[in-house]
Amino acid sequence: MDEVREGLLYTESHEWIEDLGDGRVRMGISDHAQHELGDIVYVELPDVGRTLSKGDEIGALESVKTVEPVITPVSGKVIKVNDSLEDGSEIMNRSPYDEGWLVEVELSDPAELQGLMDSSVYAEALKSQ
Repeated sequence: MDEVREGLLYTESHEWIEDLGDGRVRMGISDHAQHELGDIVYVELPDVGRTLSKGDEIGALESVKTVEPVITPVSGKVIKVNDSLEDGSEIMNRSPYDEGWLVEVELSDPAELQGLMDSSVYAEALKSQ
């Protein structure tokens, strides 16, 4: 059973967003996504300072099965990336919500968060897959 963490927001493409307050969010992929990908062997992250628009491809995850793009559900500026993934991409399989986060973004339009699913809606969506 995939873990769906309460208090996070989710996308249909299985990214999660944590509102850190002060107009900042942290983003990663859900437990479901990491299970579907299998063993993640490489993570490509955007540069700090990059300006993002909702729907942009901001990086990629390479697993033993496939390469999947990471799409941002929010607009803003990348203020931090998880450098620990460069040497240990397997963290994403072990801890997708804690140690395996991808980026932190300073939002340019906080209203975009309203279009995301809360944990209960996301959990229901997973049941139909």
